[in-house]
Amino acid sequence: MSRILIVSWEYPPLIEGGLARHVRKLSEALVELGVEVHVLTRGGEEATVEEEVGGVQIHRIVEPERPVDLAEFVTWVERMNSDMLAAGVELGDRFEFDLVHGHDWLVAGACDHLARRYRCPLVTTIHATEYGRHQGWVDKHPQSHIHGVEKWIVNRSDRVIACSEFMRDQIVDIFGADEEKVRVIHNGIDPDDLPDADESELTRLRSEFAAPDEKLVLLIGRLVYEKGFQLALEAMPKVIEAMPDTRFLVAGSGTHEAELHRLAEDLGLMEHGTFLGWIGDDVLASLYRIADLTVVPSIYEPFGLVALEAMASECPCIAADTGGLREVVPVDGAGLRFRASDPDHLAEAAIEVLSSEELRQTMIQEGLAHIRRFDWSDVAVKTEELYRGLLPVADPS
Repeated sequence: MSRILIVSWEYPPLIEGGLARHVRKLSEALVELGVEVHVLTRGGEEATVEEEVGGVQIHRIVEPERPVDLAEFVTWVERMNSDMLAAGVELGDRFEFDLVHGHDWLVAGACDHLARRYRCPLVTTIHATEYGRHQGWVDKHPQSHIHGVEKWIVNRSDRVIACSEFMRDQIVDIFGADEEKVRVIHNGIDPDDLPDADESELTRLRSEFAAPDEKLVLLIGRLVYEKGFQLALEAMPKVIEAMPDTRFLVAGSGTHEAELHRLAEDLGLMEHGTFLGWIGDDVLASLYRIADLTVVPSIYEPFGLVALEAMASECPCIAADTGGLREVVPVDGAGLRFRASDPDHLAEAAIEVLSSEELRQTMIQEGLAHIRRFDWSDVAVKTEELYRGLLPVADPS
């Protein structure tokens, strides 16, 4: 049985975004395959340093709350890597690791040093790139620094995992990576992770945002520019004009939040919708279930987990025809795609879905079938096969 050290800057219950959930589900699924998985991560200012959850051995470093300013954040990340390296060295004295698997640039420095110290292969999963997040504008600090770290760790690693064909092409093109060492392994989704809610509670929750005879459009995720929520808001006046009994709900927080508020006010939309702010996982699933439509308007999207979460929650979904969403959301049936960065086409797709109960029911049923293609067990099998390809063949004697 192989022993793997997975390094990630977040792991439940400390959740900054989708990365924490990805690492947890992958780690637990690998354990099911017989892999001994240790996760080195951070735990905030007060954390249980070591624990076992779901068969995964979790080792946490104690770190203060991360700064909001991006320039300060880069310095904070460097300190975090130093602390992770020190913890990893101590772990190496206790365990003999066969492979190190890091996630994104945030832990690149620690992963590089630990893989060299352990004399073992290094695998890196790139979940997104600074180049993609900023549409290629990475010539100034701190974007240039982050871009440089990403390029370095991609070319340093023995294998690189991309979450979509789109991301694989981007990694090869932008970083000049060897095509042969970049593998595509899609993310997974487990519908059981989306907790059921009492129907009466769902009815009560929906009444906070829409009347029974109104349609509710959900925009959910990190409120950052590349997620494209501004495009969805720009489309809403056309949707409301065609279907006056339509309301919208923006759920999430992020650096673009204040600007989205101003845009909604400028468009005269505030009387037609609600900004809910940050939400926890307990509310997340319920929001999908009370909505009539989820819109994923991303400008840049490496994968598109929100689309799969909507389908798993029996909520029709329309998404921008860009990035990994092309691989996650079908052209028809389980979902609809609209031209990226085109508010008018987004509005047309939304109106088409909202105006047809038959179409919505078809999308719900086909969406439930579609998500079966993204099973965490399959993700783990492919990842473990990649690991085995880097490890020495065991002597049968």
